[in-house]
Amino acid sequence: MNANQMINMVIRIIMQRLLRQGINKGIDAMSGSGTRSGPDGTKTAQRTRQAMKVGRRLGRF
Repeated sequence: MNANQMINMVIRIIMQRLLRQGINKGIDAMSGSGTRSGPDGTKTAQRTRQAMKVGRRLGRF
């Protein structure tokens, strides 16, 4: 494995983490992160994250 491949691998891992964090922050912001709507907002955010995970898995095939 050459240096270019290793750099690309590390950058890809970092970008995936940052993207995941950004998506989670956006979902929390849209749902009010449970503060305005009580526990319903938190449940909605959790369901949305779970649906996104399933969508990513299905997108691979």
